[in-house]
Amino acid sequence: MDRKTVESLFSHIGSIRCLVIGDLMLDEYLWGKTERISPEAPVQVVDVVREELRLGGAGNVVNNLVALGAQVSVCSVIGDDANGRALLDDFNQRNVAVDAIFRDPARRTSRKTRVVASNQQIVRIDRESREPLSAEMEERVCSWITAHAAAFSVILLSDYLKGVLTGRVIEAVIAAARSATLPVLVDPKGTDFARYHGATILTPNRKEAEAAAGIPIRDSESLGRAAGLIMEKTGLENLLVTRSEEGMSLFSRNGETVHIPTVAREVFDVSGAGDTVLASLALGVAAGLGMAEAARLANIAAGIAVGKLGTSTVSPAEIINAVALNHSDSDSKIKHLDVLTSIIASEKARGKQVVFTNGCFDLLHAGHVKYLQKARALGDLLVLGLNSDASIHRLKGEKRPLIGEEERAHILAALDCIDYVVVFEEDTPLELITALKPHILAKGGDYTVDGVVGKDVVEAYGGRVELVSFVDGKSTTNIIERILERYA
Repeated sequence: MDRKTVESLFSHIGSIRCLVIGDLMLDEYLWGKTERISPEAPVQVVDVVREELRLGGAGNVVNNLVALGAQVSVCSVIGDDANGRALLDDFNQRNVAVDAIFRDPARRTSRKTRVVASNQQIVRIDRESREPLSAEMEERVCSWITAHAAAFSVILLSDYLKGVLTGRVIEAVIAAARSATLPVLVDPKGTDFARYHGATILTPNRKEAEAAAGIPIRDSESLGRAAGLIMEKTGLENLLVTRSEEGMSLFSRNGETVHIPTVAREVFDVSGAGDTVLASLALGVAAGLGMAEAARLANIAAGIAVGKLGTSTVSPAEIINAVALNHSDSDSKIKHLDVLTSIIASEKARGKQVVFTNGCFDLLHAGHVKYLQKARALGDLLVLGLNSDASIHRLKGEKRPLIGEEERAHILAALDCIDYVVVFEEDTPLELITALKPHILAKGGDYTVDGVVGKDVVEAYGGRVELVSFVDGKSTTNIIERILERYA
C-alpha cells in the first residue's frame, strides 16, 4: 500500500454512502483520580475531574466512518428515552442520516459507564435491553432495508448481541444487498456465525473465531483450520481474523491466505479497534481496493486507534502519514492525478509558478538530472509526468522499460529538483497538462516548440513552452549499447 493510493482513496471518500445496521449505545467515561479509600467500604474513592459521552457499539462504527469522510446512514432501534435522544442529537450534529432509527418505548437505549482513574478502568456499569426486537419493530426494520438498500455503496453490520440484528433482519440485509450487488461486511458476535451466511466478509478477533469454530487457535495451522470451518459454515468468500499483536490474517475461498503484520506502536487501549477495522475495511472495499489492500488499510487504521485511550477515531491524515513512513522522503511526492490537481490549484493560489515536464526516465543518468534541474529553475515547483510501463511498451517496444514505473517514480521523487511525480498511462501527457494547467511546459531541446504536445492548451490560457537543452552524449540508449558491448 502506497501513499498515492491512499490519498486518492480519501479524495473520493465523500461520494461513498455507507449504511450501518446494528446495536447503538452510548459510552460514558468518568475520568478521575484515586487517592483515598472510602470509609463506607474497602473500595477506592474516585474524584471525577472530567466526564465524556461518546457514541458506542454500532455508533462507534458510524463515528469512524464520519471521521474518515464518508456519508453515513444508520438503521437501528433504540428506546424512547433520554439516552436515545442524546444519540440522535449526536448523529444530527455529525450529519448522519437517522430516518431509519426507530424508537421502541419498550426498549432501553444502551448506556455503558466506565470509571477510569490513572489511565486504568476501575469499573463498568451497563444499562441496556438485550432481548430481540419485537415482531413489529423487526418488520419495520426489514421493510426499510428492502426498500432503501440499493441507494448505498456498502452495508456494515455491527452486532453486539443486543437484539437488533435478529436472524430475520440479517437475512433481509443480505438478500437486499445481493439484489443490489452490494458488499456486506460484518463484525460478528456469539458462536453462531452461520447466521451471517452470504455476507461478503466477517471480521472476528481471534477469541471470537475460536469460539465460532470450536478450535483453540495456537498457531498458523490451527488458525487455518478454524478459518476454513467458519467459511464453510457461513458461505463466505473472505474472512479477516484480527490477532492483536500478531496483526491480521485474510482468508479467501480460492485458498489464498494473506498474513498482515501488526503496525508496531505503543498500545494504550484496544477497545473500539474492531469498529475501526470494520469501518476502514468497508471504505477500502467500497472505494474499489482489492480485499487484501483494504485489509492492509484497516490494519494501519487499527494500529493508530489502539495508540489512543478509549474508543477513538482515526483521521485520513493520520492514515496517510502512517503509510508515508514506509517512504518518508520520496513517497510523499508521488501522487495520483486527482490528488495532484487539488495540490497544484492550491500552489497556484499562493502565487507559485508551476513547471511541467514529462518522459520515460528509464535508467536515470546525469543528462536527465541536468535537464530536470534546468526545468525546475524555470519556476517555483516542478511536476514530472512519468510514462507508465504500459505506455513505454507501446512507445519503445516490449523490451522497455528496464526499470518498472514504481521504482522509477521513487528514484525521481528522491531528486530535490522534483516536487511531484505523477504516472500516466496514455502515450502523451495531454490529459495531465489539461488537468494541471502548468504555467510553463518544459521539453527537451531535441523538440521544436510547435512539436511539443500540449503547446496549444498551455498557450490558450497564457502559459508558455520552454525548450531545455540536453547534455550531449547522455542517453539511456547509449548506456544500453555500452552494456551490451561490454557484457554480451
